[in-house]
Amino acid sequence: MHTIVCVKQVLDPEIPPAKFKIDPEAKQVIPPAGVPPVISVFDERAVEAACRLKDKHKGKITVISMGPGKASDVVKHAISMGADEGFVLQDEAFENLDSFGTAYVLGKAIQKIGGYDLVLCGRQAADWGAGQVGSILAEILGIPVVTLACDIEAVDKKLRVKRMVKDGYEVLEAPMPSLVTVSSEIGLPRLPGGMGLMLARKKQIPVWKAQDIGAESSQLDKANAHTEVTSLSVPTRKTECEIITGGTPGEAGVNLALKLIKLI
Repeated sequence: MHTIVCVKQVLDPEIPPAKFKIDPEAKQVIPPAGVPPVISVFDERAVEAACRLKDKHKGKITVISMGPGKASDVVKHAISMGADEGFVLQDEAFENLDSFGTAYVLGKAIQKIGGYDLVLCGRQAADWGAGQVGSILAEILGIPVVTLACDIEAVDKKLRVKRMVKDGYEVLEAPMPSLVTVSSEIGLPRLPGGMGLMLARKKQIPVWKAQDIGAESSQLDKANAHTEVTSLSVPTRKTECEIITGGTPGEAGVNLALKLIKLI
């Protein structure tokens, strides 16, 4: 069984709020100096899901990540968890793509790798949180998609996926190959062992550019993007306090109740 996992590097969510900066003119987040990016939490769950399937059915796990220089670090992190190999998609043309452009690049890379039974993505990126790439990627690849998985089993050349819904879960079956987006309810990811860390450290991660995967420049043209960031700002927090009084404790309680009713 060959599983391909798409992972993304994001800002470390544990950074102090004071270190979080943006460039409102360029509409970009400014990476803080000295704080390396980390693997997106949902993508790490996707790697864990792939490792569980590999533990049970053997096979191979390939990891791909699109991003700048440090993208190889998140690929190596996945290898330390149990993945077998990985590729970094790195090109100036890949920078600041929207969800459609990102899915296109990942799709071309997956088509080049070929021979896969399952593609896994996180349910959404931990930074932008759009949750679109997985479904668009499945459409590009022409395979079924199941989202928000909290458990995945491979049975008789089929996938049995337990999927989160608002009031519980549902179990779906899908043929191989399919794409599944993994939610955090699948459980905590495993901690890399010493041997895994040593293997990942020595691993050479190939870098593919646009020409290596046959990506068409028209598909990477920002002018043809499906979405546009019109503004980017840090939210401001405002706290207001109002003291509710009354002639007696009972009157104060009534006044409070009336105030709360108006807020509903």
